[in-house]
Amino acid sequence: MIDKTIITLPSGIRLSCRTSGTPGAPLLMFLHGFPEGAFVWDELLEHFGTRYRCIAPNLRGYELSSAPAEVEAYRAKHVMADIAALLDELGGGPLEALIAHDWGGAVAWNFAVQSAKRLKRLVIINSPHPGTFLRELQTNPAQQAASAYMNFLRRPDAEALLAENDYARMWPFFSRVAVAESSRDGSDWLTDAVKDEYRAVWSHGLQGPVNFYRASPIHPPTGPDDPVLKLQFPPESVTVQVPTSVIWAEADAALLPSLIDGLEAYVPKMKLVRIPRATHWVIHEQPQRIAREIDAVLAVAPEQLIASA
Repeated sequence: MIDKTIITLPSGIRLSCRTSGTPGAPLLMFLHGFPEGAFVWDELLEHFGTRYRCIAPNLRGYELSSAPAEVEAYRAKHVMADIAALLDELGGGPLEALIAHDWGGAVAWNFAVQSAKRLKRLVIINSPHPGTFLRELQTNPAQQAASAYMNFLRRPDAEALLAENDYARMWPFFSRVAVAESSRDGSDWLTDAVKDEYRAVWSHGLQGPVNFYRASPIHPPTGPDDPVLKLQFPPESVTVQVPTSVIWAEADAALLPSLIDGLEAYVPKMKLVRIPRATHWVIHEQPQRIAREIDAVLAVAPEQLIASA
């Protein structure tokens, strides 16, 4: 059974959350991406709720969570502060696992660097590490082209354009970030019922979701003088020491497989699982496969995770 609750943090930020399991059980936290919402984790909340306390917050800006108007409010440090405060509200942790996809993964990568003691394991699903993402956006024309939509989402009128005509510009995101040779599921998961779930999230506004893109220093360069081309990350700011499982759907046309090349330099305690023919929306497409992979991660002690790869 999945419950819905709104948790108000000491900062005043409210997070609309979906939960399952028994309070006091080992804690799993799930972070969604764009243009999703916490509901995308429902099947996994049901699966893991029999053994764990599970929580999936809608990130700030989404659904009924607080949606500050200022772009600066969506910088990574503020979203990470939400996650830390939410964890405090739940008893302080540490998390058995932080599980994240897409933009949720961007938050999780940073949280694992800066708050390593607050989680035992990290599970990333198709979310590029900031080190490899920056490298590819600076040097790889294919990834620059694949990520060009990010610059559209940074436009000042993006939220208005996306909301027009029953979100006519939103639905193609679910087919665009796939390739022709996809898994069984292709886009057949996008039923009328699932579309209604998305409408329910988007109806609360799209300014917050696109503000994540506006606030990020990482985006495809728009010209030879774009500051992103000179951006560098100190190694200590992007190296993750938490045992990490990276699950990568290889038919993701927005996040190319080159993003996992050299990832071990930034994530020395890493297990990599590739899922051929699955797309960016693998959580919708193959939730049972994702559950099995997370089960495998949780079945071993964190220090044994990499040895079991």
